Amino acid sequence: MSNLDANPAEQDCPAKDDPGPVVEFHEARDVPLGGVRGVHVMRTLPQRVLPTVGAWCFLDHFGPHTTPMNVNPHPHIGLQTVTWPFQGEIRHRDSVGSDVVVRPRQLNIMTAGRGIAHSEISQAADAATVSHGLQLWTALPGEHRDTAPHFEQHRYLPFYELPGLRALVFLGTLDTVTSPATTYSPILGADITLNPGAAATVPLTHYHEHAVMVIEGDLSVVDDTGADEGTDVPAGPLLYLGTGRSGLTLTSRTGAHLILLGGEPFREDIVMWWNFVGRSHEDIEEARSDWEKRNLERFPDVAGHAVEERIPAPPLPGIRLKPRGRGPR
Repeated sequence: MSNLDANPAEQDCPAKDDPGPVVEFHEARDVPLGGVRGVHVMRTLPQRVLPTVGAWCFLDHFGPHTTPMNVNPHPHIGLQTVTWPFQGEIRHRDSVGSDVVVRPRQLNIMTAGRGIAHSEISQAADAATVSHGLQLWTALPGEHRDTAPHFEQHRYLPFYELPGLRALVFLGTLDTVTSPATTYSPILGADITLNPGAAATVPLTHYHEHAVMVIEGDLSVVDDTGADEGTDVPAGPLLYLGTGRSGLTLTSRTGAHLILLGGEPFREDIVMWWNFVGRSHEDIEEARSDWEKRNLERFPDVAGHAVEERIPAPPLPGIRLKPRGRGPR
């Protein structure tokens, strides 16, 4: 999916040192998507002081709503897009010839590499059809950022289970369970359901950083460091947990649906602007120019869409894109 902000701010994301175990809430911000009338998303990544969690660099939560999420052809570089619907169906078409519909508990993952274009159109059966889900990006590390673009759909994903807990591992590895999706850095993405009254301890990789976002229900988390007696987590904000944890105990009175993200801290400085992840102002400028000039070698047309349906790139800001630095905690 596209970042459809009419005037996207630059998101320069400097590499960071390991933060150790922390407990930080990062509020979601309401972002109206230009070009899709009436549609808003709640964005929790990137944050000024938290540009990435592992390689995860972008997280939008859309819906639940009945407004179709129709996004016409647009470009990406330097990242992977992860489409994860909770309700509704989304048709994906791209410039490498993919044409598939993704449904809840299925994964669409697109590797942009040097350049790809795609569209995502809600498949609404009627006006009452609900759209609800997540759009996420991961930043490709330097040695893979110019890889050949490709697309994968995974309809059957593995579960990690504990008494009272079921986690669908859609990306990377949770304990001994690994998603079949291609990844380019150590990473974790899991969709977790916790039963009412349950308490379960999920093992974590201690040198990775992690974050939790509650979609629905009540949740309390207790880590294995003894740093606190528990943190209540409301639906909406991202709870960043830092590094240095080997496990996380999740409890719920009424049941909870949550997302667990994690990965090895991303140690490269990246520049995010619009739909591009680069390493410099020049990377972004070149990709924007290639899209606007309709450079078909880099961004071929998406079959089934007229040329005039392509989403135009917004103007670059009047200043050079440069690192902002990571703010104080």
